[in-house]
Amino acid sequence: MVDQCSFEENLIERELCELFPPEWLSAKAKETGLIKRERKINPVLIFWVLAIGYGTHLQRTLAGLKRNYERVSNQTLSDSSWYYRFTPELVTFLRECVVRGIEYLAQEPNRTLSDRLSPFEDVLIQDSTIVRLHEKLAKIWPATRSRKVAAGVKVAVLTSAIANGPKSIALYPENTNELKTLKIGPWIKDRILLIDLGFYKYQMFTRIKENGGHFVSRLKSNANPLIVETNRTYRGRSIDVKGTHLQDILKNLKRQVLDVDVEVTLYRRAYRGKEKKDSERFRLIAVYNEDEDKYHLYITDITPEVLEPEEVARLYGARWEVEILFKELKSKYALDVVPTSNPQVIEAYIWISILSLLISRRVYKIVRRRNPAINVVRFTQLRWSNSFCEKASCLLNDVLRYLGLDTSILTSFNISLSEALDPHVNRRRYTEEWWA
Repeated sequence: MVDQCSFEENLIERELCELFPPEWLSAKAKETGLIKRERKINPVLIFWVLAIGYGTHLQRTLAGLKRNYERVSNQTLSDSSWYYRFTPELVTFLRECVVRGIEYLAQEPNRTLSDRLSPFEDVLIQDSTIVRLHEKLAKIWPATRSRKVAAGVKVAVLTSAIANGPKSIALYPENTNELKTLKIGPWIKDRILLIDLGFYKYQMFTRIKENGGHFVSRLKSNANPLIVETNRTYRGRSIDVKGTHLQDILKNLKRQVLDVDVEVTLYRRAYRGKEKKDSERFRLIAVYNEDEDKYHLYITDITPEVLEPEEVARLYGARWEVEILFKELKSKYALDVVPTSNPQVIEAYIWISILSLLISRRVYKIVRRRNPAINVVRFTQLRWSNSFCEKASCLLNDVLRYLGLDTSILTSFNISLSEALDPHVNRRRYTEEWWA
């Protein structure tokens, strides 16, 4: 039986190994074809070296990764046996690890919604970021609106406020339409989706409602819906907007807030080659921004009884969280550092960065749980990621030690000795005549 002191000392290592158990990693490596015959490459070691020992370094090379693996495995590898390990099977293995990490983290919420959002189960934010690639990959991952040949990967992320991390991640060519990166289904029930103008489509908003979900989006600048009902009444000589179109009254609007129901026209999916014209009713909100001297307009299906207009506007501002997540992935976990034109290596690097993020969020939760008196708002993700990256190499050693794989500094230097040898065996050196 493990005593309490020992248990607490190994708390992080134990919980990380519950997140990615060595038995699961070995089985998944065989299932995906990464490991056919376990010789020098250990799937548990390669996972942790990639996810912790390498995902937190901004300068990434396959040679550097090979040296790190040799250090922790206490063995030397030929270049070919290592480089040929970056295959589609490795990409599949890493992607499966990301899926497990996301599902596991979702089981234990990192946050709770406020009382104002108690009718909902979660707030979700969908967005994507672009990773620029070498132009040689333009046929595989074509870029968007480029004057010259270019390539890019679109990393589409659906992030969860409750889980404080990704709920789903997928890779697409950069020129993929945003709407194709988000499939609405029953999973949206009782959840709020915050989406930007790249996903603006009345058909999508309608599908969200039909599946029992909710949404908040900015309104397109040229949108001109018909106002059918006013949700807030005003004293004095305010103009009656019912029965008018938005663009007809917006330029003359003097009130601080406009809160109305509007009717929009949409076309249902084509059936037997014909589209069916339909209409849908949504809530439109205009909140005057004094700094910009203009109205910010939002469209939603959340009723006034649940959220006031100003609350809807502030809630939409929470979309900034996904931008912080992308910044963390790029500045701390090297999402966009891909110095190669090898497609398999590129995809592997991207999934490695995401794995580093997931592991960081898991450790973040453990540390928060141990410090309940500290205000959660002060635990900012970017500040936390700085600390995590600084201690990543120590964390890797501790996890491996917990798994029974101890390494010493002497082992590291013995492995590095082969790297220090000049590969030109027959090269004459000017000191040989005098000393050796």
